[in-house]
Amino acid sequence: MSDARSLTDRPPRRAPPPFDPPSRMPPDHIGVLAAGAVMMVGGWYGLYVLVTTTLPRVGQRWLFFMLLMMAVTGTVIPFVRYLNVRFTPITVEPPAGGVIVRQSVWFGLFALTCAWLQIPRVLNLPIAVLVALAFLVIEIFLRAREIRAERDEYG
Repeated sequence: MSDARSLTDRPPRRAPPPFDPPSRMPPDHIGVLAAGAVMMVGGWYGLYVLVTTTLPRVGQRWLFFMLLMMAVTGTVIPFVRYLNVRFTPITVEPPAGGVIVRQSVWFGLFALTCAWLQIPRVLNLPIAVLVALAFLVIEIFLRAREIRAERDEYG
């Protein structure tokens, strides 16, 4: 019994000071997600109306590409944001909204390029993979440059 009392008579241990991680939902991310929702709804609805009501002419082709870019970019924005927040260390600020938009635009540009290459029937798996790798390499170089600039700025 005396051992049990001695354990409870001890003063409580102090908890370590709370760690205040950076905010995982910066204000610019809210705006990016809202813009992505508008782009997604507008793009997919516009594509639906365009495909179901018009004949394939040159003007409508350019409108198709614009709407496809909007639809894919807006659809991918929440997933790109999730991946960026998920794989960013907790001690580091999540990437800015501009980075998320740029990475989403790469997906839209990839879909646009594939649709464009499908018109003359030259799209195949090796070409699609090469285009995707080209966009990936460009984004890796851009992101590495941004990260280095951020590190040099803060220390």
